[in-house]
Amino acid sequence: MTALNELSIAEAGRKLRAGEITSTALTQASLSRIAALEPTLDAFVTVTRERALADAVRADAELAAGVDRGPLHGIPYALKDIYATAGIRTTNHSRLFADQIPAEDCTVAAKLATGGGVLVGKAGTFEFAIGGPSFDLITPPARNPWDTSRSTSGSSSGSAAAVAAGMVRLAMGSDTGGSIRGPAAHCGTVGLKATYGRVSRRGIFPLSFTLDHAGPLTWSVEDTALTMQVIAGHDPLDPASADVPVPDFTAGIGQDLAGLKIGYARSFFAANPITSAEVLAALDKAAETIAGLGAEVVEVELPTYELFEACGRVILIGEAYAIHEQDLKSRPFAYGRYAYQRFAPGAVLSAADMVQAFRLRAELTSIVNDRVFKSCDAMITASALTEAAPFANFAHDVQRWVGMYTIPFNVTGNPALSLPTGFSAGGLPLGMQIVGKPFDEATTLRIGAAYEAAAGWTSIRPTLESAIAA
Repeated sequence: MTALNELSIAEAGRKLRAGEITSTALTQASLSRIAALEPTLDAFVTVTRERALADAVRADAELAAGVDRGPLHGIPYALKDIYATAGIRTTNHSRLFADQIPAEDCTVAAKLATGGGVLVGKAGTFEFAIGGPSFDLITPPARNPWDTSRSTSGSSSGSAAAVAAGMVRLAMGSDTGGSIRGPAAHCGTVGLKATYGRVSRRGIFPLSFTLDHAGPLTWSVEDTALTMQVIAGHDPLDPASADVPVPDFTAGIGQDLAGLKIGYARSFFAANPITSAEVLAALDKAAETIAGLGAEVVEVELPTYELFEACGRVILIGEAYAIHEQDLKSRPFAYGRYAYQRFAPGAVLSAADMVQAFRLRAELTSIVNDRVFKSCDAMITASALTEAAPFANFAHDVQRWVGMYTIPFNVTGNPALSLPTGFSAGGLPLGMQIVGKPFDEATTLRIGAAYEAAAGWTSIRPTLESAIAA
């Protein structure tokens, strides 16, 4: 029999509705695995055991009474600890908010609760969703389940570790420069940054108002699609929320790729001296696999990564500094060193810098959507150029480069899905991005699911039995 922690959301859902398992059993299995692995992985800031068991009991009673709240009913999940949760500590992984207890849920947390999900805890993050894997915060940084001497990347670090280690099938993250897709690539999970405005950010502590996205990390593309069915939708209380219909995100799951034209942005990353030969080979093989599934794959050109990076970083740091200015001035030593170093350059940015960045952003967005997506249904490129970085790379000062190649699609706002493409010689995950047209997550997920089924990489999980036995 499949272990409870290995059941997909869809599989667990079918068994719950058939009375073959209970949400209580699923939740207890999740909590037990968290207890066993947490001393090794440091994935959580807070574990909500009592709340989880109460949620599970309620889910079981409702399902027994014929009340079905949707695909996540009775499913354990975690939230990145920048998601406000009523009555539950929400720290932003920072000493500045170590004792904060919000009065109400953020929109996503409320939707997951309404959908019958079972909250098992708040996952660790880089401080304020920036910084780095810092050891001078309220709890240690999350460790990569594939090699605990390495970082998960960030900033959705605990979310990625929890999913990769099978503590939960679903953990919510946020993505401002790649903070869902980078950890997904480096931990061997699936991660989706939906179109800007598709998922409400209300009640999620902001990093950059015009770059922030919320989205799920899961074991599989189908799990991601089912999660999106619950969390997507217009929120009139989020000024950036898009008032567009919510599609059936699962509609294309199981279809081949016949009739689709997919751009391969190979030159965008292949010539970068950081790109490992293993990443390049895995992406080339993924493109071949996708072509073999019926899609027409053509090479496409993008503006240089450095333009996207410069544009995105100016906007990100300028907006982040505006959010943190008063605290940076009044209590700078309350910040961890890495986060402070990330925020500080915002003090010297000018209005002209921001104006030029926003002008460039409009140009880059137009090029991507009018040039690439005028003829292509989607595009594939790298999520990260290297395997996960060892903690030893992060010394006294934060290392700027960790191999993530993701900020371009925060700049443009296009949906972008990261999923595994294999492993390095050292056994560490490698990943690919599938980028879609605005609000066409369904096609992106269709491609991802078809590739996932053909390649089979997401069925391979890290070996953690020794840590559990200990």
